[in-house]
Amino acid sequence: MRIFVTGVTGFLGRHLASELLARGHQVAGSALEHAELPAGVELHAVPLADASELRRLVRELAPDRVIHLAGLAHVGTSWQRMAEFFQVNVLGTEAVVDAAEGAPVVLASSAEVYGAVPEEEQPLGEDRLPAPASPYALTKAAAERLVMRAGGVVVRLFNLIGPGQAPAFALPSFARQLAAIAAGRQPARLGVGNLEARRDFVHVADGAEAFAVLAERGEAGRVYNVASGSSCSIREALDRLLAISGVAPEIFLDERYLRPVDIALLRGSAAPLRAIGWEPRRGLDRALADLWRWSVESEASEHRP
Repeated sequence: MRIFVTGVTGFLGRHLASELLARGHQVAGSALEHAELPAGVELHAVPLADASELRRLVRELAPDRVIHLAGLAHVGTSWQRMAEFFQVNVLGTEAVVDAAEGAPVVLASSAEVYGAVPEEEQPLGEDRLPAPASPYALTKAAAERLVMRAGGVVVRLFNLIGPGQAPAFALPSFARQLAAIAAGRQPARLGVGNLEARRDFVHVADGAEAFAVLAERGEAGRVYNVASGSSCSIREALDRLLAISGVAPEIFLDERYLRPVDIALLRGSAAPLRAIGWEPRRGLDRALADLWRWSVESEASEHRP
């Protein structure tokens, strides 16, 4: 198939491009930032805000599928940048759906759309009605409606983790701080936010495989969770990361990492996705080890003479 991926240079996009190529698909994508991509990916610098240029490009490429990853994804930041999140995540999705002109759109959404759900009612299934508790989640719920109305596929991602993730997120932030401490470039103090929230973590490579499966076999007009079915607290994940890194810093609360609303637990069921052939093959420890290696390499390359 010919597949067009928005946000192809992002965290998930780079992994997905490799996965799609390995499956024999032709891959083109759009992004605002240049990044190293696998050979064979055709990259176009077209912003979502330029609807006419996006439509021209997609018409020219004539893809069989459009995978829409591009967007703003930081829950905490969304409280300060509500208008920008709406512009990018909602109006940008509308532009992608219009540009697709009938080609199926596979949307990267988020488990955050479920909102705060009692523990006894989890793991969460796709039939759970959205109850967004942040501006980010609200924009994703709106984007879902646009894609579903057009007969696309909605992918609700639980917490992806792995190499290449921006340090604006909790575990990548911890990993980068620890790498700087290990290299002697930061005092042995680690700033953290709320460590009690529990999340369902999925290795980014497993997330990429999920998108590839859904591009190939996803049912039009359906929602799919990408989840492991288990969860652990940010504190437990940090403890595992500390063990992997061998670094033992002083840990302190940094209020910059606190959110106005932080959902206590998100744990998902991915039964429909498993039914069409997907399984998470890499656990949290593998994801943390891969993230740690990447953080050490990134820290070294940034300070290489």
